[in-house]
Amino acid sequence: MLVSDVMTRGCTTCDRTTSLQEAASIMNREDIGILPVSEDERLIGMITDRDIVIRGVAEDKVPHETKVAELMSDEVYYCFDDQLCEDVATNMAELQVRRLPVVDRNKRLVGIVTIGDLAARGAPAKAKKALQGVSSDSPSQT
Repeated sequence: MLVSDVMTRGCTTCDRTTSLQEAASIMNREDIGILPVSEDERLIGMITDRDIVIRGVAEDKVPHETKVAELMSDEVYYCFDDQLCEDVATNMAELQVRRLPVVDRNKRLVGIVTIGDLAARGAPAKAKKALQGVSSDSPSQT
């Protein structure tokens, strides 16, 4: 089964000039903890609720003045929509991440895939292994 068969399509994004306050509002409204940052439909970074709290609020950044570009991760792990679910789950375990943005072969953002998506519909055994990898003691990206 391919990632495109199990991913969430049409994910909400923001751009690098979005304020932290607006990014947090989007996350709250959409009930999400991660927000892809895009430019011309291409993925350029990710901002998480944890980034906003730990690197923003805890460092006394002003949420309505601070831009996402200041705190976003620009080294983004991603997968392709035509990859096999089993391969992506294995990669998630190695990278110790719970979710990955999904891009097409032109690197345009097309969705998000989570360990839950893979467990429910794509590759349950591999997703279990990925979750074990994410839950290990080593540091994690997202």
